[in-house]
Amino acid sequence: MKRTVLVAVHTGRAAAVDSARLVIDRLVKAGIAVRVLDTEAAEIGCPEAEAVPADASAAKDAEVMFVLGGDGSLLRAAELARATGTPLLGVNLGHVGFLAEAEVADLAAAVDNVVAGRYDVEERMTVDVIARHNGRVLADTWALNEVTVEKQGRMLEVVAEIDGRPLSRWGCDGVICATPTGSTAYAFSAGGPVVWPEVEALLMVPISAHALFDRPMVVSPCSTLAVEILPDTPRGVLWCDGRRRFELPPGSRVEVRRGAEPVRLARLHGVESTGAPFTDRLVAKFELPVQGWRGRARP
Repeated sequence: MKRTVLVAVHTGRAAAVDSARLVIDRLVKAGIAVRVLDTEAAEIGCPEAEAVPADASAAKDAEVMFVLGGDGSLLRAAELARATGTPLLGVNLGHVGFLAEAEVADLAAAVDNVVAGRYDVEERMTVDVIARHNGRVLADTWALNEVTVEKQGRMLEVVAEIDGRPLSRWGCDGVICATPTGSTAYAFSAGGPVVWPEVEALLMVPISAHALFDRPMVVSPCSTLAVEILPDTPRGVLWCDGRRRFELPPGSRVEVRRGAEPVRLARLHGVESTGAPFTDRLVAKFELPVQGWRGRARP
């Protein structure tokens, strides 16, 4: 069966479209079939690529999905690739780009590595989430980075729960339930810890809680986290990866647990700016000061 690669791009950026054309050209010349999403095909303008519907069928039987853009583009791509287990290879054209594997300067090398099969695949934990109100299911979905219960206007009154036992009541702007992958995203902005991706854990981070006990928590990946919006509080909103939104009436309950299906990421061999160890990635993305370090040099 002929090798196939799916290419997705942030078409709102001219540089991303140009990069997509370069990727497609190199892949086609290497004898690899290329698909693009039908919602992006016209702007990319590469007739040698097959336009396919922008749904989960797009990634079926694809070896890799190239994603050109920022972390938002990669989160969008994860919605298409998760069900088929297709690895995502992000090329950062945004600002931080924690999920991306390569920078735009390494684009040609990234394509060549895929053509040569010089990459590994790692699995990132996801979370499944279900929201109910008086027994009615409001949402049954998932997230790669985080699930947040947030206020819409005035402060929320919530009770947090771990493994079926009440933990604390908070008057707050919201609560974040995150994966290790999401620990450098919204949870980090709210004061949560950075968790290395290979650590299996779930995070619960209150947002601006008016309480003595308002620290972020790291719990077992086997735990079930829950947030209940008290009946006499304003309505809230549930966000999944900042992309999918659901209304939460007063009295709603949101349960979060380890996801049944991971998201798979492609990791390239020998592309310098990827900073393969997570520590190097952290230093590069946050521009952390490491001058004066005299430890062992990388081989």
